[in-house]
Amino acid sequence: MSSETSSKTAQVSQAFKARAAQPSAASSLPAWLDRLGSLSALDPAIGPLRSAVHKSPLKGIRDALHGTWLGHPLHPALVQLPLGAWYSAGLLDLLPGTRRASRVLIGTGILAALPAAVTGATDWAQLHKPQLRTGLVHAAANVAALGLYTASLGARVRGRECRGRMLGFGGLAMAGLGGLIGGHLAYRQSAGPNQSEPVPYLVGPGWHPVGKADSFPVGQAASASLGEVRLLVFREPSGTVRVLADRCAHQSGPLSEGTVSDGCVTCPWHGSTFRLSDGWNVSGPATAPQPSFRTRVTDDGVLEVCLPEAN
Repeated sequence: MSSETSSKTAQVSQAFKARAAQPSAASSLPAWLDRLGSLSALDPAIGPLRSAVHKSPLKGIRDALHGTWLGHPLHPALVQLPLGAWYSAGLLDLLPGTRRASRVLIGTGILAALPAAVTGATDWAQLHKPQLRTGLVHAAANVAALGLYTASLGARVRGRECRGRMLGFGGLAMAGLGGLIGGHLAYRQSAGPNQSEPVPYLVGPGWHPVGKADSFPVGQAASASLGEVRLLVFREPSGTVRVLADRCAHQSGPLSEGTVSDGCVTCPWHGSTFRLSDGWNVSGPATAPQPSFRTRVTDDGVLEVCLPEAN
């Protein structure tokens, strides 16, 4: 290798090292959003707000608000209407002759934001502390957007069209910020996805031993391991053994530490209840069933489990 080539190689290497040492704009945004989860200054507000949500007169339809009937959280579906209406109004505000249509869209967004906020608050009250902090900032941005759009509509009705448009663009910016933080909360902090979805991919096909059947207490939840997957094992007085994935589909709570009653187990963290026979989510906040396993006891007393779909 010539000295000139060696010199160029060294320069390229130094350039890559220098770029790697400098934080990029792309990496700084997730870092900023991550810091929301550590804002302990928000904690004094979280307790009273969670208590208010839990005492809400809507608690009787809490499962419906969570989206247990839908199979996934209801809140992300409902936010599409206010956001879509407001984004459309912002586009129309840039065009002539669209005053009436913009008002209709802004009013529609304001009305649609209310049920979206109710479902969001219901989900938020069942999260972990870092998620609660991020969710509170998310809610604050959305409340600001709602306030700005309400003021925008009021200004337009009074004939102050220019002021109304400026307030609308401010509301659009806050709604966009709220959406950005909401996406971080849902995907980076995993506030909404089914936490037990990976189980079928972590357990191989066929039957797997988990221990001697008589080593598990009768009528009491116990835990066991199957490779990377934790299991809840419940041995009934009749001899039937029920096995579910131990980590709750909602927020990974340990079901083996929960309460078993009437053929169901209740998560000790947020109260999701699952049927032991098939893992069905009887009540939320979990919106997905818990992975369940077929069981059998071999002639030498070993408990074996198998996923229902496995051959």
